[in-house]
Amino acid sequence: MSPSPSGRAGITIPFEGVPLHAHREWYARLRDLGYTDLWSAEVDGADGFTPLALAAAWEPSLHLGVAITPVYTRGPALLAQSLAALADAAPGRVACGLGASSEVIVANWNGLVFERQYQRVRDTVRFLRLAFSGEKITEDFGTFSVKGFKLSRVPEQLPPIYLAALRPGMLHLAGREADGAILNWLSAEDVRTSVAEVEKAAQGAAREIVARIFVIVCEDANVARTIGRRMITAYLNVEAYAEFHRWLGRGPALQGMWDAWAAGDRKGALAAIPDEVVDELVVHGSVDACRAHVQRYVDNGVTVAAPMLIPVGIDLADAVAGLSPSAG
Repeated sequence: MSPSPSGRAGITIPFEGVPLHAHREWYARLRDLGYTDLWSAEVDGADGFTPLALAAAWEPSLHLGVAITPVYTRGPALLAQSLAALADAAPGRVACGLGASSEVIVANWNGLVFERQYQRVRDTVRFLRLAFSGEKITEDFGTFSVKGFKLSRVPEQLPPIYLAALRPGMLHLAGREADGAILNWLSAEDVRTSVAEVEKAAQGAAREIVARIFVIVCEDANVARTIGRRMITAYLNVEAYAEFHRWLGRGPALQGMWDAWAAGDRKGALAAIPDEVVDELVVHGSVDACRAHVQRYVDNGVTVAAPMLIPVGIDLADAVAGLSPSAG
């Protein structure tokens, strides 16, 4: 994988099966291989900040970002403090990745009300802009109110804010009020569609486009597609992702999966996903084939690719090296 036009090449961390305390050598290896960005996630494993805080201390040259921090699961003030602290630890190298997340994470796991997603993301961006300025804030933002908060430790360099965005509304918000967008669960060809919406709202202003890309390094297509189908059913039955793919025009190809899933037929849902959909949404194959496929995302407008590696029948170290900028 060659670096993007911005000269940045990322990867998703932490690596599955590697304890956090053992990541120091991996971060050094990533740096030596030419990776520039580490992007964490926040789902059901490590929180988004701890792996990056370790990286900030261990490897002071790497860029850091969370893809993504849900806007509901931390209060506004705590979210501002967490992001500002990470930016203070790694000046000029931190990006705030924000998003609505999902009802499962917000409501089912954290017991919070999941509503007015677009407005909550918009309000959080506006609050953070004020908080990072060091201004004392007493304001009703619409989806939450803040009374008398002032961030007492403002970072030397303010972090850019990127928004996880799927359909036009959020893509436009990312282009209009944020510094970039974070894309997820789309094909390399879909990137052009999403980037066009961001650019439409940005009106000529530069915007970063980060993409988390699921990469199964496995030369057995049947095995890779089996894993990919399980991942697709886990994500694309979430309503936001389902609507995203209907918007992209993939609805007819996925309707069989949605129907079977709604009927409680999990095996039927897996079987209903066409091979071509798996091949579009999940990068798989040899190291060389995966590197070339990820490069298509970059060629179509992604400025920072952050592959999430799933090595099958190959050592993680070999997969990381094979997809690195130095291998290109």
